Amino acid sequence: MVPPAGTQANPQQLQQFLSSVLSQRGPSALPYIEDTKWLIRQHLLSLFTTYPSLDPKTATFTHNDGRSVNLLQADGTVPMPFQGVTYNIPVIIWLMETYPRHPPLVYVNPTRDMIIKRPHPYVTPSGLVSVPYLQNWVFPSSNLVDLVRELSAYFAREPPLYSQRRPPPQVSNLNPNPSPIQSQSSIGGNSAAASRPYSVRPSSFPPSPYGSGRTQSQTEDPNEVYKRNAVSKLVDMVHTDMAEMRKAQEAEVEGLFSTQAALRWREDEIDKGLREMQGEMEGLEQQLQMVLMNSDILDDWVRGNQAKTRDVKDVDVDTAFECVDSMSKKMLDCTAADLAIEDVVYALDKALQESSVPFDQYLRNIRLLSREQFFHRATAAKVRAAQMQAQVATMAARSSSHYVT
Repeated sequence: MVPPAGTQANPQQLQQFLSSVLSQRGPSALPYIEDTKWLIRQHLLSLFTTYPSLDPKTATFTHNDGRSVNLLQADGTVPMPFQGVTYNIPVIIWLMETYPRHPPLVYVNPTRDMIIKRPHPYVTPSGLVSVPYLQNWVFPSSNLVDLVRELSAYFAREPPLYSQRRPPPQVSNLNPNPSPIQSQSSIGGNSAAASRPYSVRPSSFPPSPYGSGRTQSQTEDPNEVYKRNAVSKLVDMVHTDMAEMRKAQEAEVEGLFSTQAALRWREDEIDKGLREMQGEMEGLEQQLQMVLMNSDILDDWVRGNQAKTRDVKDVDVDTAFECVDSMSKKMLDCTAADLAIEDVVYALDKALQESSVPFDQYLRNIRLLSREQFFHRATAAKVRAAQMQAQVATMAARSSSHYVT
């Protein structure tokens, strides 16, 4: 599918052509992602408006693995200023299947009287162009207009093509050693052949399977034209609605992300609380097991000593428990005296509340009892420290004897 020969299509024809080929469905659809077709259309419209020397077409591209696919291309010439004269470099810009997320393929398309300069920093012998703009392609900021502008700048620094013609007799003295077959002159050189602007030969690609596209004859049915314009307008409206829906969905997604973050934070807090409760429950279970074990030990002790107390009628409380050493006897006496003073103080409090004891006598007795209780508690603390030191010494002696053995 190509534009009319010898004429330049107006913007309306360009829009109709691109809308027609990009809206195809089924087996004849171009292999571009639906979400990017609108951006591809905008890129091409901007390109053909800025550089009218390029024409939109659909043609068959053959990959290195043998696959053939119908793709969009921009075929024409790129202006190249060189030594004060503007030349036209024939190029073909292929929009690959992954465009615009990936850069297009650009080929220099020399005519029959041109050859590619070897070596060239940006053009391979097969005509493939590799400039920094293509290597640093960034979606979605990169576009075709800036690409062609960069191509023109790089070609102006290093022209990629030579003009290949036999020198005319009147200028043969400019080259005293011409090639026996042909001579080569660089673009923009002193040769008369090199100073001529390039003309692009017709494309040899097969026609597109999509029909006449934007090529219109003078006898085309007005109903078809109206229908095509209506379809183009509907496509534009659909793209606008899709953009608005995309913005609304992005805002909704942002809200969902915020809610998800809050839910995750709450989930972490709940998990932390559950772990703490689990640890507390395990600690309580250990304490419960310890209490149950001690209860069993006490029950066994009571059952074992019940038979001993059946025949005993009078039990002396003071001799019921025997201390193993003098420190234990002293601790027992101090503890008993401390508790007895507590009972006396409690009884004096009750007597004072009932007005059985004068207040001055109550204070005097409390002072005496408190002093005595202090001495008993201090003695008990010293005895407890001595017992602890003796126990540590005994454990150390047992440990040393164990290692010696």
